[in-house]
Amino acid sequence: YMASARASLSYAVGEWARIWGLQNIIRAMGAYFIRRASNNELYRKVLARYVAMATREGVTQAMFPEGGLSRNGALGEPKLGLLSYMLADFDEKTSKDIVFVPVGINYDRVVEDRILTRKQEEELTGRSFRVGVGSILGFVGHLAWLRLQGRLYRYGFACVSFGSPVSFKAWLAENRLDFPTLSEKKRFAAIKGLGSDLINEIARVIPVLPVALTAKVFLESGDKALGELELKSLLFELMTRLEKSGAHVHIPREDRDYAVSMGLRMLTLRHLVQETDDGLYRANPDETVLLTYYANSIAHLN
Repeated sequence: YMASARASLSYAVGEWARIWGLQNIIRAMGAYFIRRASNNELYRKVLARYVAMATREGVTQAMFPEGGLSRNGALGEPKLGLLSYMLADFDEKTSKDIVFVPVGINYDRVVEDRILTRKQEEELTGRSFRVGVGSILGFVGHLAWLRLQGRLYRYGFACVSFGSPVSFKAWLAENRLDFPTLSEKKRFAAIKGLGSDLINEIARVIPVLPVALTAKVFLESGDKALGELELKSLLFELMTRLEKSGAHVHIPREDRDYAVSMGLRMLTLRHLVQETDDGLYRANPDETVLLTYYANSIAHLN
């Protein structure tokens, strides 16, 4: 969405999106479907050639380097399949440069967060979380009821940051690599190094949002109950520290008090943080997994 006014994007989508109606919309947005678990060698060869030719002709490729949604909120290791396809026939002497633009995305609320963290939740607490038609209808009905009562709040903020472009030719020169002459083993090592560098660049531009900040402070406080003034002091200190380290801290309305109130409200509404009878706040010990999930999105920025 952010790039649509300036570029046409081509990107891979798993077979989960092959749903009547949905697949036509996704394909119209530039997607192509791939079989992620396919071990068919011919299929892999055709896919690799398609991606290499599209890249060579200057088609902008959107890549999700982790290859899937995070199960714990933290950045994962890069998957190298599509990246290796893009670079398959690259020659720094004759090929056009390939430029990677790191994009960091973060959310105050991931709608399917409990599904993503289900395995950890079951291992830690023994509680199971299942999704069926009944639970979906119940979720929608609950939202409708909150709306009628005037108590429905937005899901916070989604934020995207763009990092400095990474030239593949410049990267090869910096690492003193002659890509076409590398053996298969050394070429794989080079692609792995590039993937690691790109993930690090993405990590640097991950936006810091109110819910992640607030979750991090409550986890660091452990069982201690915090008053609103103490919570604000800890959050302001964390914001300042992250800003000094170069992180992009998104402060809604440029108002730190509002950012704190926003993060606290989101967590208390979902019962991830509990309010005591004395008007203090503490992390809900039964929701440690989900609090950690949101705090992990900025854990690497310390």
